Amino acid sequence: MNQIVLMALAATIGTWSVTALGAAMVVFFKSPHNKMLNLMLGFASGVMIAASFWSLLQPAIARAEASSSIPAYFVATIGFLSGAAFMWLSDKIVFYARGGADSTQGRPDEKMNRIIMLILSITLHNIPEGLAVGVAFGALGDHFTPERLMGAITIAVGIGLQNFPEGAAVSIPLRREGFSRMKSFLLGQASGIVEPISGAAGAFLVVYVESILPYALSFAAGAMILVAVHELIPECQKNRNTQPYGATMGIITGFAVMMLLDVMLG
Repeated sequence: MNQIVLMALAATIGTWSVTALGAAMVVFFKSPHNKMLNLMLGFASGVMIAASFWSLLQPAIARAEASSSIPAYFVATIGFLSGAAFMWLSDKIVFYARGGADSTQGRPDEKMNRIIMLILSITLHNIPEGLAVGVAFGALGDHFTPERLMGAITIAVGIGLQNFPEGAAVSIPLRREGFSRMKSFLLGQASGIVEPISGAAGAFLVVYVESILPYALSFAAGAMILVAVHELIPECQKNRNTQPYGATMGIITGFAVMMLLDVMLG
């Protein structure tokens, strides 16, 4: 069982490494290429939406039907809404920690406060992303098969893809504000450090408290859907007038790739 937790830790260290790779873009570019960034964000959101069903919700419903006395649809719904509520509450905490939307209007440090907000938001978003990977590996439990292992790996890969633009989204604004390349990189990659922690915690809880597995899987799905729909999709559609279908095709491609992997690999 401890091996499962170590595998989850290794996978989330990998997703953290991709965050660092994205943050390293600050060494080479002052600003990212908007078209490529939008495509990557769209692809990541498509991956997350597909993974939320085939890798998280569908297994949650199956496990609830097999082991829970509570109706499976109720378990999945409660877990899903709890995950979305967790992300919503995380954003609210950051919002009120800054004193509300109007607290920085007209002040010289307004830009820096927005950057702090960005760092905190991405860091908070990385918590359920790490949990999603940890839960996926923890779900292997006593039913370890190469196919299920590959399913957990695809979730980690999908979240890693999403982390690349997030790392750049932190480090590049810091560079624009006058931070050194090294400091911008270090702060950018630090936003992903919570993923190995939350990943190991998620796997540990699922392995040793198996009854929470259906709830944990659907919780992670709700968190991922909210991040994809509320954050990633609007962000990648910002240049829709000049690139009508660029990001949209990224979403479609990401969904199709993740669906193909999940269904093909079982």
